Amino acid sequence: MPFDIMWWVSAVELPALGGLFWLVWRNRHDADDAAEENRRAFERGHAQQREALAAYKLEVAQSYASLSHLREVEKRLTAHLERIELKLDGVQQQAVRPAGGRA
Repeated sequence: MPFDIMWWVSAVELPALGGLFWLVWRNRHDADDAAEENRRAFERGHAQQREALAAYKLEVAQSYASLSHLREVEKRLTAHLERIELKLDGVQQQAVRPAGGRA
């Protein structure tokens, strides 16, 4: 009887346990690789989202002005236009005067 048990262990049980150990090890290795790939993909996507958000923030900052800033620009433009108008009025008045006479 001892010979039959030893034969069974060496011929069947050890290869079966070895196969199971290899399957568990290979499954663990594949799961670790997949988890690492998922982590890298997540980090890539996260970095792309951060870049897109930064680009959008920059576009918004460049494209949209605040109302107070627009009012300030409007006041400056109005002041410049009034100065130009005064200069043009002065030039027009000089042109209307008679060439040789005093007004």
